[in-house]
Amino acid sequence: MRLPRPMFNRSALIAGSVVVTASMVLSACGSKASDEEGAAAASCVDTSGSTVKVGSLNSLSGTMAISEVTVRDAIKLAVDEINAAGGVLDKQIQIVGEDGASEPTVFAEKAEKLISSDCVAAVFGGWTSSSRKAMLPVFESNNSLLYYPVQYEGLESSKNIFYTGATTNQQIVPALDYLKEKGVKSLYLVGSDYVFPQTANRIIKAYADANGIEIKGEDYTPLGSTDFSTIVNKVRTADADAVFNTLNGDSNVAFFREYKNVGLTPQAMPVVSVSIAEEEVGGIGVQNITGQLTAWNYYQTIDTPVNKKFVEAYKKAYGANKPTSDPMEAAYVSVYLWKNTVEKAKSFDVKAIQDNAGGVTFDAPEGLVTLDGESGPGRVERAVPTVARASPNHSRKKSRRRPAIPTRIRKRWGHRHDRFRNQRRRAGACCGRQRRHGYRVPRSPRIDSGFRRLQSGERRRPDVVPG
Repeated sequence: MRLPRPMFNRSALIAGSVVVTASMVLSACGSKASDEEGAAAASCVDTSGSTVKVGSLNSLSGTMAISEVTVRDAIKLAVDEINAAGGVLDKQIQIVGEDGASEPTVFAEKAEKLISSDCVAAVFGGWTSSSRKAMLPVFESNNSLLYYPVQYEGLESSKNIFYTGATTNQQIVPALDYLKEKGVKSLYLVGSDYVFPQTANRIIKAYADANGIEIKGEDYTPLGSTDFSTIVNKVRTADADAVFNTLNGDSNVAFFREYKNVGLTPQAMPVVSVSIAEEEVGGIGVQNITGQLTAWNYYQTIDTPVNKKFVEAYKKAYGANKPTSDPMEAAYVSVYLWKNTVEKAKSFDVKAIQDNAGGVTFDAPEGLVTLDGESGPGRVERAVPTVARASPNHSRKKSRRRPAIPTRIRKRWGHRHDRFRNQRRRAGACCGRQRRHGYRVPRSPRIDSGFRRLQSGERRRPDVVPG
């Protein structure tokens, strides 16, 4: 029997992501659990004492460490705050940390260890879609829960994964809308050679075909690649209006350095990136990325009391020069969503968490986040993404924001997205699952269109378009 899919409905500033729930019951007293159909999936989770274990699984080494260390830090910050406030159901949370080492097979091995040997109640982490897909059968076979905090390509839904990051129609499509409004007529696609960039680019090409945008080239390179001379020369020769970048990890360092070395500028051919956040700017080099664009759902410069408190706490814990970013904020939020769901269910059981996820909220740095149980497993509603331009001080100033378009009111507001959804269906893409787990309602990263420029300055309200 399929369970209803909870969705993160961020009613203040929310972005959609798919929250997936499990059908197995974990015993609140630490006994073995079995799913409701009688399958003999055993759980060693022990909640009979004063602590409960959770896993933190991130790349602390390898090409993805440049991005994932900050996610690990955000998970720890959330756990420390929750423990200081009394814990979850009067139990302190104990983190068991593991290094995925930027290798999908290692992620799968570590996930199995966390579930079967360390007996964690849930795991928080992962970044690349390859790592997530490697872990997925582990969580499904063990009927355990993974909270995955990074934007992804959609086309996947598992009852054992909470996808708290944006999917393509909540991040990439709004970015394309922005470029189209700016008069972009041609694109060059550059990405890492794995699931997310390849799938995202199929959707980009479908959008381009439907909107009269020419794709002048498409290149992929393995994760960790450092030689971009050939690709950048092809980009320069193609003379596109803009580059859409789905590179991940420290490959971005080499790409942007080469991009600047050959004389390409944001003014002549801007690069729009969807996997570079504040944390990576320092590694890439501010001088190499100033003026380039990103599309995210959360930026450090959000001017709200909740976000200011979050940024202050993060900097106090990890250093005044440490910026916050979208993926780490989504990881931070995911810990609180798990905690609030457990408290609503009054149990750490997977089945109880699934059954009680709908309607769970958290006043997050990005805005109010709500799990919407009507939209499907693991769906998170968040705010519209914002396109931002990089600036020397690493801060971002949004250039535009629009209100989110939640699924339940799409018939009224989402006509443009309906048309594109149908176009994607004709192109062979699935979109029903690409509605991230929700949206933010003044600001939504995944399904809507709204962007931030990475530039210093105060945030404008969602309805303000800079002059």
